[in-house]
Amino acid sequence: MRSVKGLFAAAATLVASALIVAQAGAVTLHVHNGGDPSSLDPHKVSGDWENRVVGDILEGLVAEDIDAKAIPGQAESWDISEDGLVYTFHLRDGIQWSDGTPVTADDFVFALQRLQDPANAAEYAYLQYPIKNAEQINSGEITDLSALGVKAIDDRTVEITLENPAPFFIEALTHYTAFPVPKHIVEAKGDDWVKVENIAVNGPYKPSEWLPGSHVKLVANDSYYGMDDLAIDEVIYYVLEDESAALRRYRAGEFDILTEFPTDQLQWLNENMPGEAHVAPQAGLYYYVFNLNRKPFDDARVRQALSMAINREVIGPQVLGSGEIPAYSWVPPGTANYGEPAYVDWKDLSYADKIAEATALLGEAGFGPDNPLKVELRYNTNENHKRVAVAIAAMWKALGVEVTLLNTEVKVHYADLQENDFAGVARAGWLADYNDPVNFLDLLKTGVTNNYGRWSNAEFDSLLDQAAEETDLEARAQLLFAAEKIAMEETAAVPIYYYVTRNMVSPKVSGFKDNVRDIHRTRWMSKTE
Repeated sequence: MRSVKGLFAAAATLVASALIVAQAGAVTLHVHNGGDPSSLDPHKVSGDWENRVVGDILEGLVAEDIDAKAIPGQAESWDISEDGLVYTFHLRDGIQWSDGTPVTADDFVFALQRLQDPANAAEYAYLQYPIKNAEQINSGEITDLSALGVKAIDDRTVEITLENPAPFFIEALTHYTAFPVPKHIVEAKGDDWVKVENIAVNGPYKPSEWLPGSHVKLVANDSYYGMDDLAIDEVIYYVLEDESAALRRYRAGEFDILTEFPTDQLQWLNENMPGEAHVAPQAGLYYYVFNLNRKPFDDARVRQALSMAINREVIGPQVLGSGEIPAYSWVPPGTANYGEPAYVDWKDLSYADKIAEATALLGEAGFGPDNPLKVELRYNTNENHKRVAVAIAAMWKALGVEVTLLNTEVKVHYADLQENDFAGVARAGWLADYNDPVNFLDLLKTGVTNNYGRWSNAEFDSLLDQAAEETDLEARAQLLFAAEKIAMEETAAVPIYYYVTRNMVSPKVSGFKDNVRDIHRTRWMSKTE
């Protein structure tokens, strides 16, 4: 039975589709965005579908180029002290919010303090914990927000002091947690500052229409310093989680870009629409988490058995058909400031031996033919997630495990995971915010909201804390490796595959370049009719 909420969202999409009218003569980019943004506030979002929109309307001190590498953004340059602790950013002349108010250093100070203010409960506040006193402020240990290591030296100079040298810090500043917010509007309107009638932004585009459940429409921001270089006049991000329907609309010419497509269509697409399907390596991990607050998932034997029974080698080539690489580590190979990751010690066993050992582990935990393990496997609504879940359920059946599948829309799915509100096993995914192993390992740290299963290990936490204070990169990597090894030995969660990007790009669109972060800002694109 379809829920009332689902019916409403579908109706809203149908109604809205008739209302999205491009400005006469404008170059309009139509983008399938998948999920429904929960907000346009950079302190209240968490998904890649939200990042696409927020990253078009707001810009930090540091921005991304066409390869998603760090380049000057609102800051034209910066200096780093010899000890690697103090970063001094020099803002561009004349930068403005879209309402004409100057963007000043104080906007960045205000935003970073707001991010760490525990009253705002920003889910990703921890990504900026390298900043001095950030973690203590966010935890409530320090109540004075001005103690945060961010200062406005003058209107055009921002100084950021770190707790310890962080080799990834400039790249971390490209993340939306480091974006400024307009202090003058937030103080006047509170959380309503993001409403289209109130909002002011400093990025290349500004919202002109936002209909939840349907779309967000952005138009070029004539106050942006790079306005003259924008080739796209407006971009519309459409909400649509049904990938088959999205592909049909792409083939009909309604969408210029798909941010996902059904993997079983890849061969057909390559044969019939050559060059339009973009599949490329991505710095990301597809994984399952256990709710360790629910028995029997607090038993490491059960967790390891379920992990061992997943035949990862068939998921990429056969289940999905787009070549995803089997994952046996938490940190993807090739991650910067690291070496070879800590793989599970059973990685190279034959699948038959894995099944035999998994069966024995379940038996030790008290499960077998007379007492089958029952698992609820949850995933967010998506054809590819369903394919993976059905395949893994069949693999677990070989152990005598009885699996019930449950799917919900993406906003509900992740909201429940963040609250640790799921019965057994749940699908999750992580795309690197910056190229460093800490960005993955932090997902398993005690107290982090994105540690959905609530796995906790004091030694693991201590090793991450030691690594944060270690200035020698080789010694730091060794500490992080030791932490990852603990997580893999305890089956803290189940890595399944390392991501590849899957996009469809119309031949009319230029400036879309595959990159490992799968970030493609509209400012770099152009389109011919």
